[in-house]
Amino acid sequence: MNTRLQVEHGVTEEVNGVDLVEWMIRVAANEAPDLAGFKHAPRGHAIQVRLYAEDPSKNFQPASGLLTQVIFPQAVRVDTWVKTGSEVSAYYDPMIAKIIAYGSSREDALQKLEAALAQTEVHGFETNLAYLREILAGDVYRSGTQYTRYLSHFDFKPLTIDVLQPGTQSTIQDWPGRSGYWNIGVPPSGPMDNLAFRFANRIVGNPEGMAALELTVTGPTLKFNTDTIMALTGAHMKAELDGVAITYWQPVVARTGSVLKLRGIQGAGNRTYLAVQGGFDVPQYMGSAATFTLGQFGGHGGRPLRVGDVLRLHPSTANIAACTAVPAELIPAYGTHWNIAVMYGPHGAPDFFTDHDIKTFFSNPWEVHYNSSRTGVRLIGPKPQWARSDGGEAGLHPSNIHDNAYAIGTIDFTGDMPVILGPDGPSLGGFVCPATIVQAELWKMGQLKPGDTISFHCIAYDEAQQRATQQDQAVHTLSVQPDVATQPLTAGVSATPVLYRDDAQGDRPAVCYRQSGDAYLLVEYGPLMLDLDLRFRVHALMQWIEQHQVPGIVDLTPGIRSLQIHYSNDGKISQQQLVELLRKAEAELPAIDAMQVPSRIVHLPLSWDDPATRLAINKYMQSVRPDAPWCPSNIEFIRRINGLNTIDDVKRIVFDANYLVMGLGDVYLGAPVATPLDPRHRLVTTKYNPARTWTPENAVGIGGAYMCVYGMEGPGGYQFVGRTIQMWNRFQQTADFTDNKQWLLRFFDQIRFYEVSADELLKLRDDFVHGRFKLKVESCVLKLADYRQFLHDNASSIAAFKHTQQSAFDAERERWEQSGQAHYTADPAGDAASGDAAIDIPHGCMAIASPVTGSVWQVKVKPGDRITSGQELVVVEAMKMEIAIEADDAGEVIEVLCSQGSSVGAGQALVILRPTTE
Repeated sequence: MNTRLQVEHGVTEEVNGVDLVEWMIRVAANEAPDLAGFKHAPRGHAIQVRLYAEDPSKNFQPASGLLTQVIFPQAVRVDTWVKTGSEVSAYYDPMIAKIIAYGSSREDALQKLEAALAQTEVHGFETNLAYLREILAGDVYRSGTQYTRYLSHFDFKPLTIDVLQPGTQSTIQDWPGRSGYWNIGVPPSGPMDNLAFRFANRIVGNPEGMAALELTVTGPTLKFNTDTIMALTGAHMKAELDGVAITYWQPVVARTGSVLKLRGIQGAGNRTYLAVQGGFDVPQYMGSAATFTLGQFGGHGGRPLRVGDVLRLHPSTANIAACTAVPAELIPAYGTHWNIAVMYGPHGAPDFFTDHDIKTFFSNPWEVHYNSSRTGVRLIGPKPQWARSDGGEAGLHPSNIHDNAYAIGTIDFTGDMPVILGPDGPSLGGFVCPATIVQAELWKMGQLKPGDTISFHCIAYDEAQQRATQQDQAVHTLSVQPDVATQPLTAGVSATPVLYRDDAQGDRPAVCYRQSGDAYLLVEYGPLMLDLDLRFRVHALMQWIEQHQVPGIVDLTPGIRSLQIHYSNDGKISQQQLVELLRKAEAELPAIDAMQVPSRIVHLPLSWDDPATRLAINKYMQSVRPDAPWCPSNIEFIRRINGLNTIDDVKRIVFDANYLVMGLGDVYLGAPVATPLDPRHRLVTTKYNPARTWTPENAVGIGGAYMCVYGMEGPGGYQFVGRTIQMWNRFQQTADFTDNKQWLLRFFDQIRFYEVSADELLKLRDDFVHGRFKLKVESCVLKLADYRQFLHDNASSIAAFKHTQQSAFDAERERWEQSGQAHYTADPAGDAASGDAAIDIPHGCMAIASPVTGSVWQVKVKPGDRITSGQELVVVEAMKMEIAIEADDAGEVIEVLCSQGSSVGAGQALVILRPTTE
């Protein structure tokens, strides 16, 4: 017998009605099938195609990587080993599937196979799927006249674009991005400048939200493998198509073989948008094609473009008649100073800020810090005086509050530094927000460049709505709209963040409705304290709104003592209507005394003081704040600020605690914000000021009185204690990730940690997402009445613990005052002003400059080095990206003008190079 089955054996099995693999296994097991009665009687027709991880347009070059979406048809036979989330290695055979259709006739089998290939989707890298479809659709194969050398003359026409150079951060986005997942920490993503993005699509005749490219700082080089129509909008990058400069804001014909080169931005602005007719063909993830790079999903491979990527396009007619240029009157003006309209709130004076703080916020310009990104735009400006000395249980700094949901475009004070939260920002956090950008002005956030300045102007809800309507009409019709009458308000005088407030009445807690821009409203209950009663009240309100199916509600996101309501601004419900609805709900909500909720005790492994968290601390000390009082050991800081005797006491409390999950998405992707049910286990700390720019995935931290498990890599501010397993599973459904949910935890789950080593954790992390390791999970019911009784029975020891803790907290704050650490001021981007200083460039040499303001992450050359064209010289970290500065020509390094960790300004010379003389 033939012990090596050929790839065609599936066809043989289909027409003969036998299972050859079964026969072989039976023979090997000495259970040979009875072949005496077998009669060879083939029937019907079967056709097989082999799906390969190869790119037909590049002479079948092998492809490998992560498969972000795999869909196979059910009506035919598919022999495969891959599924969504599979990693295809470069070290094995490239065949990833055999698709076999059986029919009563050749034509019947062919029709079934064509239908099957039309239903097949494989995304992540190139395969021969489109090539197979074209072959089957051709007259030669349909007539059965194909021969061995037929394919050498087959003219394959891929609907693709090749990425020859990727640019700094080029991603595929759609608009408005993901919605409905804010309560579990999934941001909308989508374009930073939605206005330029929407215009780009409208120019080429696409729906305004169709997938297109967002390009940041420097652009890519792209080769078109098909005829199409393209358009560039946004900031003006140097752009040439086949060596000819391109005009922005109008349609441009790109022919098969054309090469588009985009370089650095010339002038103001920070992002450029590229749309093609028909749009980019990328899979939907949670309802959107938008790339969320921190979560590693959406767009092309869940990441920025790389050299060698192949971007697929939807079919289009390349019809220029369907395209329209944007009228000059509609093209936005970009500059280095921006006036941005906001609404006052959700937080203001006198609750959190002083009147002077609010006046200062609106009267002073703010400078854009170089460490800005899609998650948030950091600002440099005056330090608030603050209306409070600290945040109490929420943290040592007066900016700290009990976690609540954020609005996109809100200005969030992380310590003394404000950050405008972007479309990739976190949904929950514990910082105050004095103002929120209105919907019609959000696009400006995408064009803010480090060093730009901003003035914020307060407007009313009605004006914000009119601006949004006018903007939508301009995009829909590509016609100029009448101006909206501007009526600036004065925050604290003619504008207030509070829409409604009612004092406590009996068992009903005080309630406050705060505006957060023109699309969000924040409901807060009770005093500024951690109280499980308030979280139950929030839950009751959320259930009431869900049960009443209120039109226009986009999503509901609970915090510790708050509920944020995101509502549409398309006329379905207004701010005033929402306030009236909430007042009605308050009158109808039942008493929570007997309230109980389903709960689970989820046991999680924890690597204490994990090496990954120590690395994050070291990075913070190097690039953000070397003298922070919580460095170099966060755990020692936790011990000191809580008045504990030893680090082992910190460890004991963390492992003894039952952490109640009160919110999800505190730092993205189902990350829990949780607090110990027993107040004696509530370790209180302050958060990093300023926040970290990098945190390892699934780090475990404490901030205020809360514990959080970071859902993914990203910024953060909680004090580290260790690291655990994943809170999020991008692709797999396992025993712990079910019901098509990527997130592990639920509201009111309880977390218990048990210790494992760092090496053990790495093994568990690998096993967990593939279902090879299952958590211990115990179902239970959390009853508020029982919890109240527990607090009553242990009131005296709880009070003693809190007294000791508060004394240590006060002592730490006094120590900061005495040392000057309480008044930390971030180093301004302007410290890199040496970029304007004169330098002596030797004759025949050239200076290689930084295109951005940032800090030097790596210096890869030294004087005397011989370098080649395109070689990396320096890596600058800016906007939470590592930007490689490359040599345009070969040459010799004469001088290096920067060092690791130093600040550099845009245009600042980094390396002096003498080009090689040919």
